[in-house]
Amino acid sequence: MAETTAPPDTVVAAGPKRLERLGIAAADRWAQLAASVFAGMLLRASFPPLNWWWAAILAFGLLSWVLIRRETTLAGGFGYGLLCGLAFYLPLLPWVGGLVGALPWLMLAVMCALFPAVFGAAAVAVRNLAGWPVWFALLWAAQEWAKSVIPFGGFPWGAVGYGQTAGPLLPLVALGGVPLLSLAVALTGAAGTALTVEIIRWLRSDTPPTADNGRPPAVLLPGLCICLVLLSAVAVWPGVRRSGAGAGDDPAITVAAVQGNVPRLGLDFNAQRRQVLDYHVRETLRLADDVEAGRVAAPLFVIWPENASDIDPMANADAAREITMAAQAIDAPILVGTVRAAPGWTREKPVATNSVLVWDPRTGPGESHDKRIVQPFGEYLPWRGFFRHLSGYADRAGYFVPGDGDGVVHVAGVPVGVATCWEVIFDRAPRESVLAGAQLLAVPSNNATFDEAMSEQQLAFAKVRAVEHDRYVVVAGTTGISAVIAPDGRELARTAFFEPAYLDTHVRLKTALTPATRWAPILQWVLLGAAVAGLLAAVRQNSRFTWFKRRSTGADVDSEERRR
Repeated sequence: MAETTAPPDTVVAAGPKRLERLGIAAADRWAQLAASVFAGMLLRASFPPLNWWWAAILAFGLLSWVLIRRETTLAGGFGYGLLCGLAFYLPLLPWVGGLVGALPWLMLAVMCALFPAVFGAAAVAVRNLAGWPVWFALLWAAQEWAKSVIPFGGFPWGAVGYGQTAGPLLPLVALGGVPLLSLAVALTGAAGTALTVEIIRWLRSDTPPTADNGRPPAVLLPGLCICLVLLSAVAVWPGVRRSGAGAGDDPAITVAAVQGNVPRLGLDFNAQRRQVLDYHVRETLRLADDVEAGRVAAPLFVIWPENASDIDPMANADAAREITMAAQAIDAPILVGTVRAAPGWTREKPVATNSVLVWDPRTGPGESHDKRIVQPFGEYLPWRGFFRHLSGYADRAGYFVPGDGDGVVHVAGVPVGVATCWEVIFDRAPRESVLAGAQLLAVPSNNATFDEAMSEQQLAFAKVRAVEHDRYVVVAGTTGISAVIAPDGRELARTAFFEPAYLDTHVRLKTALTPATRWAPILQWVLLGAAVAGLLAAVRQNSRFTWFKRRSTGADVDSEERRR
């Protein structure tokens, strides 16, 4: 058979016609496109520094309106979810671009946006199920779980619950952790849309709203969902507030956090390591002078930031002398963030651990916490041979290896749970420490390579952990923002960004376990199982899949079509 080809004019005209069709399609859907982008922007506004917690609820309301529209297909749901995700993550993560350039920032934002995109497609699949706001909320919680574990160990940054530190729903995190808090936000927004749609339908109808065939009104379930979320938060709040106010007979101690600062921000932080150590020694000596003068209370122990001494004091006698001098001046143990060579270290492969040492003023180094969750593309580079070709910054990634243990060290007899700036994002790290007996949580962090907005976002993680586990949390950063946080999420004290300072504050040692500490992982799996079950029910109900069911059961296709 002779081969035929299209005329050249036809081939040339195909491209413009496709663009024209794309433009027409976009014009027809301008409202949905704009709503999706605006929803992403509202999600971003719920996070620091704006902290507009209510914006996340509006965001889910807008996105739900887009996804329940009859003309929105599965592919459309994916596209709208992707737009929402890009509008959310691009302005949430610009500090990544400031560190390693625009390409890695854009790649990370696109990767994160794929998870809301999958949510959008799945939401379209389940929207015809009864109680669709519940299924939407479950699916959103499921995609947050997926993003927290894949790829390369996950990236929980951007979980909606972390944007609720200034809102009334925060106490819910003590019941079920961040998954339950995110679920509550999504459920409230989706249920609000369901209520609004039904009310508008009633207003446009000529007949008064009545129950349909004995079924309850369509507004009942979304109304109950909103009431359940609000009443649950109200019920939990008094206990959280009492704990944050220091009620009870929990023993009180004084702790200090030292923020020594660095000479300058940026990736050359490690080149300044001796100056950084000197800065933290100097600020600790200033604290000691103020204690001696009676201006502040003597701390039981002092917390230095992550990487306060990138010179290993176990191998460098000069660094050890400086730290010992500071500890003796303040007459208290110091939690020292440092870097130590790991077994198998070579010049070609300098494997190391990011460690926090307990440094006693009389006996020197004691217990240590080796960072258990290390940061991909920063502390280590996965697929090094591949990613090093994408960015000139890739080879700057370290060779850090994860440690083990439960994250608890004993300082002056106090069991302290240590979760560094990366570990605190992951639910399991602080939870394991609290279950192992931690009565106080410490978050030594290194923000010297980032900006103030990123530091504000990171501080929100510590606030959520304080409420989640009913613990005081002490955040010590090299450049800030350092803070002492009460179990109700309030800041008892804080520093400014990029300045030398110290905090000297009374805290209470707590031992009670919240429901979230005990049961949050089980709840997470229940929510995930419910989301999968809803998706499977939607697939079974969807007419596109009934053909496979009829073939497998041997049903008569022709007679089935006639019955339709």
